Amino acid sequence: MPAPICLFMYKRPDHGRRTIDSLRANALAAESDLFVFCDGAKTAEDEEGVHEVRRLARTITGFRQLTIIERPANLGLAQSIISGVSDVVSKYGRTVVVEDDLVTSPFFLKFLNDGLDTYQDDAEVASIHGYQYPIRKPVPDSFFLRGTDCWGWATWQRAWQHFEPDGSKLLAELKARHLEREFDLSGSVGRTRLLRLQSSGRTASWAIRWHASAFLRNMLTLYPGRSLVQNIGFGAGATNCTGVDMLRTSLCAAPISVQRIPIEEHPGGRAAIERFFRRYTLMSGIQKISRLIFPRRA
Repeated sequence: MPAPICLFMYKRPDHGRRTIDSLRANALAAESDLFVFCDGAKTAEDEEGVHEVRRLARTITGFRQLTIIERPANLGLAQSIISGVSDVVSKYGRTVVVEDDLVTSPFFLKFLNDGLDTYQDDAEVASIHGYQYPIRKPVPDSFFLRGTDCWGWATWQRAWQHFEPDGSKLLAELKARHLEREFDLSGSVGRTRLLRLQSSGRTASWAIRWHASAFLRNMLTLYPGRSLVQNIGFGAGATNCTGVDMLRTSLCAAPISVQRIPIEEHPGGRAAIERFFRRYTLMSGIQKISRLIFPRRA
């Protein structure tokens, strides 16, 4: 059976509807259990959107089984994801994770589930990812990078158990091992600064802690060579992604097969993504790039 899907929603029903429709268009949707986590309103202004999202969630069809978890109060995206993923993987051993501003390819669930099956017993593999940056250089159909990512991904309980919620502890280890530059992709993106912000309480980012947890254990994530995810959360009304649209991608129009490959970071894939970040650092600034990829509330 395919991995259960965790879908995290808040206050934008139009975005959420597009996310649900795209997931339902996947061939494996009808075989997949869907858990929808609806966070509570943070402010009175958010209440209408939150109620609309909950009404939308109750109309969802096309999945094997639907479970809706309505938070009575606002947890924030970080705590909602941490607790939701923890609950589902503890029961099912694996999960696919999607937020309500992601549109997925019809081949998204197949790639992630094939990856989960292929690398299930490989302790070095932390996750399978669906998004690929709009890089210019050709890369293999799939390849590994050190750490994790956060736009449409899947993992196992055996990997998620290594998630370290204490950002200060992660930052201290990173510094003690003199890994800051490596963590920042040779200085091309400001991940260390974001981890510092999280550890000081200035951002709640779960994503930077998940990435650091895996990175420090030398764990890797499998990426597709072409993107199976498109982020539609940029712009007005966005909670976590605002500003430029430099991370927009076109969805891959064909399936991407998962073949077993060496479990090691791919030099060409890493170099292509470094070049992407360096190119846009000149336009937007290195810290702005890091906030887009690992949003402040994520």
